[in-house]
Amino acid sequence: MEPVRTCIGCRSRAPRSSLLRVVARESELVVDETATLPGRGAWLHPTAACFQDALRRHAFGRALRVTRSLGAKQLENRLNG
Repeated sequence: MEPVRTCIGCRSRAPRSSLLRVVARESELVVDETATLPGRGAWLHPTAACFQDALRRHAFGRALRVTRSLGAKQLENRLNG
């Protein structure tokens, strides 16, 4: 049985393999390809809609327990192609 995680954008539950793990590295949101980087991670569907919902709801800061502003340009570029 595969682990299930919740997308911070749409708040729906999905298998871990269908979501991206995102971590905070030096005030920047970074995709954790192997899901092995240290620290807290947030799970997100790899769609622009879920990304925009997460930004609008300030979900990254809450999920990662970070109070400072996080840059999302690298993650946004990856999701938009």
